[in-house]
Amino acid sequence: MSEVTARYVDDKQRRRLIRRFGRGAADWLDGLPARVDELAAEWKLSVEGPAPHGRTSVVLFCRRLDGGPAILKISPDPGLGTFEARLLRLWEESGRVPAVWEVDTDRGAVLLERIGEGRTVALEGEVPPMHDVADLIAELHAVDVPHDEMGELHPLHSRMNFLYDMWEHERQDGPAAELVPTSVLHRGHARARDLAHGEDDVVPLHGDLHPGNVLLGGPERGLVAVDPRACVGDAAVDAVDWAIWQADSLEEVERRVALLSSRLEVPGDRLLAWCRACAPLFAVAAANRGRADTPHFAMLMALADS
Repeated sequence: MSEVTARYVDDKQRRRLIRRFGRGAADWLDGLPARVDELAAEWKLSVEGPAPHGRTSVVLFCRRLDGGPAILKISPDPGLGTFEARLLRLWEESGRVPAVWEVDTDRGAVLLERIGEGRTVALEGEVPPMHDVADLIAELHAVDVPHDEMGELHPLHSRMNFLYDMWEHERQDGPAAELVPTSVLHRGHARARDLAHGEDDVVPLHGDLHPGNVLLGGPERGLVAVDPRACVGDAAVDAVDWAIWQADSLEEVERRVALLSSRLEVPGDRLLAWCRACAPLFAVAAANRGRADTPHFAMLMALADS
């Protein structure tokens, strides 16, 4: 990797992108500095440096000609940037996503409003108040998406199939292979399939609303969602990560479920059922990150078995 490319991408991000997109991503990264220079000239940007890593793109802090802060995202898959911009614009009126200022469909680049210091809830490391989380989710779900655009979003069961297939591969390739039986993952997938085919509280879902995809917008903006993987389905799904994240006991999960379900007006037992279905996915992630000896991992396995 050249020194110029290294200004934007470290070794960890390089490995992540190659793992996601294959060896072709290495050639794409070699051409990244020239691509950034072209976009900066066309959109009149000064590039400051890398922002927290995205899983499917390179994310850079920059400033516009007027000095205003912005985010430049570029992906090896041009379609991802275009699709993300389109999804963000679905929720623009809510103020709960960054504004989209520019899109380059050929180069897979998007210029976005910069929210605060660009820090996510995950980076901050503290569980936010559940009423703040519920307000974010409720305002995203309340946006009136045109019927034809709703019809173009994938159904929730497709999203669930993708997630379980992805995490089964992750399980096989890491320590989770010895710690999370494949039967546990299969049982969770079966539960998720049953829940995903329900017809209650069907809304446009963010689809990937975990703490790493929620920015701290400060008093003016509150929590702000990024990187949607939008689909259509049960409103309870967008709350699952928040009921589980950093929880060390089933009692804590149940407490959060009660708060979230009340504010979102979804049945608590259904949200808890989603937590049980998805617990194996979180267990695989925890095991592969070396956290199998924690109370959190023990809670996840108990939740999956409940």
